[in-house]
Amino acid sequence: MSAARAAEAPHPVNATQTGLRIEDVLDRLAATGDPAVRAAAEELVQALMDFYGAGLERALQLLSAPGNRHAAGDPVAPLLGDELVASLLVLHDLHPEDRTTRIARALDSVREHELDVVDFDETTGTLRLRSAAAPGTGCGCAANSTTARQAAEDALACFAPEVTAVEVQSAGTPGEPPLLQIGLGPDSRAAAGRPAPAKTA
Repeated sequence: MSAARAAEAPHPVNATQTGLRIEDVLDRLAATGDPAVRAAAEELVQALMDFYGAGLERALQLLSAPGNRHAAGDPVAPLLGDELVASLLVLHDLHPEDRTTRIARALDSVREHELDVVDFDETTGTLRLRSAAAPGTGCGCAANSTTARQAAEDALACFAPEVTAVEVQSAGTPGEPPLLQIGLGPDSRAAAGRPAPAKTA
């Protein structure tokens, strides 16, 4: 559901109804006679509450920060570049940015690895990246590529979970397709509170 549709839709869910529903589910699990099942369910509920609680707390911090509250004239802008809040928005299909922009945000958060998009396979969910060799390391190093891939995967899991696999190739790999230049515009970078990185070849 889009953010616009969510804003127009009725909201029958409230804290009391949700609490009663959870208690009912836990009671039914307890009726199975297996205490381990109820314990696992309670742990799951607590994990979800911790996750959403942390997201709400982070959102309030971002919105109340004097320097970010009205970034680029958009009060929501500070939330879009935060990994925790963005992951919640994406999870519920409420993030207003398209996949390309969210991928750019993810890579921008790990820009020390100098990763550029080569292409994205819609069918397999594979994102192919090109990594520049780190200064002083000589040719592309397997360890460096593994570190870069892991960093990209962690960031993409928050901003663009549509990406299910990441492949990183060293700069200059023979036969690679043309580089796709995607990135945040100046306004979006300012909204995210990040300086624009220097362009790479």
